[in-house]
Amino acid sequence: MRVAVCAKQVPRLEGWGLGADGRLLRAGLAVEMNAFCRRAVAQGIAIARASAGSCTVVTLGPPSAELVAREAVACGADRGVVVSDPQLAGSDTLATSRALAAALRRTGPYDIVLVGRSSIDADTAQVGPSIAEALGWPFAGPARQLEIRGDRLRLHAELDDGDAEMEIALPCVVSAAERLIGPAKADAAAMAAVDPRAILQLTAADLGAGAFGAAGSPTAVLRVVDHAMERTGMRLAGSPPGQVAELVARLAARGALPWSAAPPDPRPARPPLGAVPASGAPPGGAGVVALLEPGHERVARELLAGAARLAAELGGHVVALEVVAPNQGVPGWTPAQLGSWGADRVVRLAGSLLADDLVESVAAQLVPPTGVALAPSTDWGREVAARVAARQGFGLTGDAVDVSATPEGVIGWKPALGGRFLAAIGSRSEVVMATVRPGAWRVGGLRTGAPPPTTQVAVIPRGRVVQANRHWDDVPARIQAASTLVGVGAGVPTAIYPELDTLCGLLGAELVATRRVTDLGWLPRSRQVGLTGHGVAPRLYLALGISGSSNHLVGVAAAGWVVAVNCDPAAPVFAMADLGIVGDAAEVARHLTRALAAHREESGSDPAPAAGVGG
Repeated sequence: MRVAVCAKQVPRLEGWGLGADGRLLRAGLAVEMNAFCRRAVAQGIAIARASAGSCTVVTLGPPSAELVAREAVACGADRGVVVSDPQLAGSDTLATSRALAAALRRTGPYDIVLVGRSSIDADTAQVGPSIAEALGWPFAGPARQLEIRGDRLRLHAELDDGDAEMEIALPCVVSAAERLIGPAKADAAAMAAVDPRAILQLTAADLGAGAFGAAGSPTAVLRVVDHAMERTGMRLAGSPPGQVAELVARLAARGALPWSAAPPDPRPARPPLGAVPASGAPPGGAGVVALLEPGHERVARELLAGAARLAAELGGHVVALEVVAPNQGVPGWTPAQLGSWGADRVVRLAGSLLADDLVESVAAQLVPPTGVALAPSTDWGREVAARVAARQGFGLTGDAVDVSATPEGVIGWKPALGGRFLAAIGSRSEVVMATVRPGAWRVGGLRTGAPPPTTQVAVIPRGRVVQANRHWDDVPARIQAASTLVGVGAGVPTAIYPELDTLCGLLGAELVATRRVTDLGWLPRSRQVGLTGHGVAPRLYLALGISGSSNHLVGVAAAGWVVAVNCDPAAPVFAMADLGIVGDAAEVARHLTRALAAHREESGSDPAPAAGVGG
């Protein structure tokens, strides 16, 4: 098999900061291969060796990006390709994808192109699907298992909302899940020993004609703000019951408990979403299209509520682009439901749920007067949106936490580096696209009125991707929407998880975990929080038995209040917490459950909605 891997150079996690111009400081920082790309490189080398084929690793960036290609060759890749040219500076994800696709055509042909699930500095997961669209190939992933069978590839996809068995025609682009294979790593001595002839250097001129660099990028970063919360790092003293009593009193005073009077939220403010704006009659002005993922009602309601607010700002209307496949057990929602959630018009795409089949039909709907197109920031929504944006040349903001109309145009705000920074993304394309993080927008109030007009469009399956045994999991949406999260590390034994359900029920919280816990199989990956899991911004985050690796902490950087409980007084998590208790997590959790129940009873408040693992 002729395998290519697209790998990215990223700055190391430590040392990130903002310059006076409000942009991320990158110059002078130590760089390395993106953690997710290491899995793709390792898998590419493994496929090449098993099939007596070849593996080429392609990277794009400044001259220092050569270290990515050099390390890949040191790990066993046959060749490294470095695409570097000042003319490529300022490329957004679409321009980057175009340049990588051109480099693949220039150095190929290939049977498989592998990419990492996403990059740690942006986490958009747009480049892989965009490369596939530029090449005219199918895309699948993130893959946890791969098996080549003739001219097709079988894979088990580990999706953010479940999993699925898939089969994809070659040639194809596949993203690698973190658990697909161990990472490719080489030491300095091995990298220094790489023959320079194994590294091919390409410039913009070698790529041929194309829309590359800043000039070919429909989006641009307008500014970046520091989004991380300042933490007090305060340790509570005394006996475990005394510490817990003080903790509950402090949380109540700060309004961090579901039944306590709430002072101003410490998290950075976002424009509020109240009741869904009233429908215009007839629909007019700029169209705001909301692509609704099948089977995810809460996410659909959030997206339509946000679309209705944005349409009101633009003086336009909302089109619900609903995907249905009755023969696959996904019938969709009624027009009356979609109208009550914010839709002024409904277009039903019927026939397939697969992104590869939907791209053409979705793209056909994004014509004037459409001005904005929104999709959920899930694996499915990211793939559809990225492929449509690549096909149409539209600007796409990935993983946005807000989209609003401003004097600068429609702006998408997206987290960077696990939520530590927030970037304002502007677009100069005819249609502004964004994928919106589940939970970023609240569900709006229901509106009344006649059901919106509905049309149906047939989707013809292309047959390049076949999916079976699809399992959906709504945990990610619940985690993003929860105002309180209880996180567990490997220091919390599974035997007390049932007790934590009671604690979560009191707080109306969801139970989440570190990567170590999900690697051990104690909780499903859908509950993993951190750089390689979900980035979250709850009002309250309770970290139990979590030591505090940077991987995990960047995922909760935007939380309002952070409470840490750990028996190790030197655990890094305390430096990132507002309040800390040094003690056994299981014991403290039991005291806390009793104290919260008593405090709620004294306050005369109703119980919070039950959550935990199964709620």
